[in-house]
Amino acid sequence: QVQLVESGGGLVQAGGSLRLSCAASGRTFSTYAMGWFRQAPGKEREFVATISSSGGRIYYADSVKGRFTISRVYAKNTIFLQMNSLKPEDTAVYYCAARGGAVATSLEYDYWGQGTQVTVSS
Repeated sequence: QVQLVESGGGLVQAGGSLRLSCAASGRTFSTYAMGWFRQAPGKEREFVATISSSGGRIYYADSVKGRFTISRVYAKNTIFLQMNSLKPEDTAVYYCAARGGAVATSLEYDYWGQGTQVTVSS
């Protein structure tokens, strides 16, 4: 069992930056691929970024490539999402997720956090 707790969301102006964190419980953090997803009001949840258990494979959605950076710190059982050059269309609830096995850009993850709200004003 893995528990995930996101933090770092908030209100920011367009062009600004935020850093999201996701703290994972359990001693098997290093064996999970981790991902960030988001869901805007009235829209389906969508993939944002993912990082493999080793950190060697990273993938981004085209909409955030070049602006967002995913990373993980094993000693802290934590992953991060650095978001720069934020746009109003980035407004959503952001979710952290964990998956046994290889990385995936689909919603096929085993564990999910409760989410953190990110609002970008124009």
